[in-house]
Amino acid sequence: MNAKATSSRSAAAAPKRPARPRAGQSREIRIIGGLWKRTKLKVADKPGLRPTPDRVRETVFNWLGQDMTGLRCLDAFAGTGALGFEAASRGAKDVLIIEQDGALIEQLKKTQAQLGATALHVQRGDGVAAIRQAAPGSLDVIFIDPPFDAPLFEPALGACARALAPEGWVYLEAPTAYTDDTLSAVGLSVHRHLKAGAVHAHLLKHAPA
Repeated sequence: MNAKATSSRSAAAAPKRPARPRAGQSREIRIIGGLWKRTKLKVADKPGLRPTPDRVRETVFNWLGQDMTGLRCLDAFAGTGALGFEAASRGAKDVLIIEQDGALIEQLKKTQAQLGATALHVQRGDGVAAIRQAAPGSLDVIFIDPPFDAPLFEPALGACARALAPEGWVYLEAPTAYTDDTLSAVGLSVHRHLKAGAVHAHLLKHAPA
């Protein structure tokens, strides 16, 4: 038996290394504009966590206006916090970030401290409850981007009209398109809509009286 054959047999007999688990891995996304432009935010590898794609976020903030100075915002299902941090980066006066997952809250608070984001507040809790608890007409922008498989869209949208300022906006990210007909029961209407892959992005406002 030659050395080459022995070597091949030994390699074949070697046990395979177990694949490394993916849980806990992280990626990064970037803030697109404003004070913290190009700042990276960590994205944990968690089931259901689906950061708003850069192209969609860029479009959304074009819709809302590049300068958000003085606006009061609620990011009701924050996840990575990309929408809330983007709003604060662009000058929003007050941004409340709500998230239920403890590990994500920890990361959000680390990012807040790293940026020195004094206008931004991170709170663990229920996004729908946060919208319902907001004072009437107190919010200029409400971001609604819950996990696509969670039954949170209708209750969240149902709470928005009361909390939203007269000229305020709701950003809705969903797996299906919403229309004026489907939104009429909650007092909202569609101002802008785009589809990017599996994502439907909507900018909503109060329905005409």
